[in-house]
Amino acid sequence: MSLLPTSRRAVALLLLAACAASARADDTLATVASPDQKISVSLQLSGDGRLAYQVRRNGKPLIAPSRLGFVLANAPQLDGGFTLAGQAVSEHDDTWEQPWGERRYVRNHYRELRLELVQKAQQNRRMALVFRVFDDGVGFRYELPEQPQLPQTRIADELTEFVVAAPATAWWQTAGEMAALEYPIAKTPLSEVGTANTPLTIRTKDGTHIAFHEAALVDYASMWLRKVDGQKLRAQLTPSATGAPVERTGAFTTPWRTMQIADNAAGLYMSDLILNLNEPNQLGDVSWVHPSKFVGVWWEMHLEHSTWGAGAKHGATTDNTKRYIDFAAKHGFRGVLVEGWNLGWDGKWYGDGSEFSFTQSYPDFDLAAASAYAIGKGVRLIGHHETGGNVAHYEEQMDAGYQLYAKHGVDSIKSGYVTDAGTAQFRSAGGGTHYAYTDSQEGSRHYLKAVTEAARYKLAIDTHEPIKDTGLRRTWPNWISREGARGMEYNAWGNPINGVDHEANLVFTRMLSGPMDYTPGILSLEGVKGKPINSTQAKQLASFVVIYSPVVMAADLIENYEKYPGPFKFIKDVPTDWADTRVLHGAVGEYATIARKDRHSDNWYVGSVTDGAARTLSLPLSFLDAGKRYTAEIYRDGEHADYRNSHRFDIVIEKKTVTSKTVLQLKLAPGGGQAIRLAPVGE
Repeated sequence: MSLLPTSRRAVALLLLAACAASARADDTLATVASPDQKISVSLQLSGDGRLAYQVRRNGKPLIAPSRLGFVLANAPQLDGGFTLAGQAVSEHDDTWEQPWGERRYVRNHYRELRLELVQKAQQNRRMALVFRVFDDGVGFRYELPEQPQLPQTRIADELTEFVVAAPATAWWQTAGEMAALEYPIAKTPLSEVGTANTPLTIRTKDGTHIAFHEAALVDYASMWLRKVDGQKLRAQLTPSATGAPVERTGAFTTPWRTMQIADNAAGLYMSDLILNLNEPNQLGDVSWVHPSKFVGVWWEMHLEHSTWGAGAKHGATTDNTKRYIDFAAKHGFRGVLVEGWNLGWDGKWYGDGSEFSFTQSYPDFDLAAASAYAIGKGVRLIGHHETGGNVAHYEEQMDAGYQLYAKHGVDSIKSGYVTDAGTAQFRSAGGGTHYAYTDSQEGSRHYLKAVTEAARYKLAIDTHEPIKDTGLRRTWPNWISREGARGMEYNAWGNPINGVDHEANLVFTRMLSGPMDYTPGILSLEGVKGKPINSTQAKQLASFVVIYSPVVMAADLIENYEKYPGPFKFIKDVPTDWADTRVLHGAVGEYATIARKDRHSDNWYVGSVTDGAARTLSLPLSFLDAGKRYTAEIYRDGEHADYRNSHRFDIVIEKKTVTSKTVLQLKLAPGGGQAIRLAPVGE
């Protein structure tokens, strides 16, 4: 991971030593502004020593005074009685390179305010608050130093608030319920939000967009947001089954509490704030991580054509796997996913997982032979570790499972944790197991352990039923993707299936946290027993660009790709690793158009999706190199295309010669989309 010396600097602007008496009459301790001066954060200390912050944008209140602090389970609360011991403001500006991602280079430019605080009545107990203000938002965290007054910190409740100043509409997903991160995105007034997962996206009455989330979730409980009253949201830490939600010893920092802020929805997606609040790459050279596309033994099980478990319909046989390997080799796919290869899928595995073996296969599957066959054809198997949410059982075999895959040349693993929220099984300190949330503190420890241990064997991890993404892919680039929202499988058997607005919602909610393994490309446009899904064929193609993941499954059956060779060509052509990304326009839950430049060529790809409304969107191609001519291969909805009837299969494939001065008109059918490949003429 290299730093670009042309833009690296960290300049101290202000260093003050102060006491509480230095606060002005309005109780403001300090103010820090973004580099462009548009966003400002002010910190207040009330007469009784309680802390609050507020955020302004262009001089207008965005976040009204909002409380800060903690309730502790083993000591008086970290709330009130604070005095200011010191403060400092500094500025940082550098640019770093992603080994893979939405764009190759990321600028990290912010101003930081650090406050050193003391609770004199609690034996001079200390805490620091750190705010980083970017042009595209704000991140802040708490820091607890090692101190004899508090050798162990047991956090019962976090008092962090986000009080939105102006009336707002919210797009959110419920938290703490059975389906974890797999609820449909709800759209309500902000005042009607219940308990929500993050990212939670809002639009205020003047059009300003804010996404509330967190960054660098390490050894800490996930943050949900709970509506208190009106438009006041408060942090709620995922409960623990064994004690306080968070228990730490010695010095530690919390995850960053974040607000991505933009004029519009498109601006939210262009933000790199979450990544920038994570630590740099800890793995060094990660050339062994391979962004790529794959096919595999998966969709056929969701359609009930075959089974994960043993029997006459078992899907993960050596012969069936070789069939997918042959197909992958013929059409240029690097990987073949094989689910259901290992013992344990018979009987009740959902929410149990105690019978899974991660080293022993069913008799009709030969891992060594299948992997060798794949490698001989330039293809790699993608491993699969379904745990059924039984973390305790998995951790006992995880290392052996990793060793087995590494031995046979399998260099990436899709892991799964299929269980209801709160019912994952963890090892208890005194022996035995207990049940807890996968996004609890012990869940966050496990998911990161799985990734860091995999790195020892040069294995990449694609986590399904994951803890939410908080940008840790920057620190651990082998955490290459994850699920974390309703995926394509809901279009097979879901009740309800994914809504027609699902993709346009994902872009500006779930996708703000990081890559999603969405498994697009269902050209058959149908689920179990022929039930139609809410999409046209062109929208399925556009999703390969719009829903970003460096590893992407072309999920449909082989016979459907052979049936539709025209649309299938785009799926074969589209890459998964990008040099640049531009969000050209969008509205949450309505439409999104994204252009991405291939990292390994001068080709650009465009994807545009809409909800149930037909739309015509103007697409200037000004992002192309001036003076060059490009061939635009266009995959668009036909004139009568409509997701609600048989015309959902209507697709037009055409070519045009264009330049950076060309303006295309994207005509999107109800439930439709458009995909475009732009290649320089003669290249």
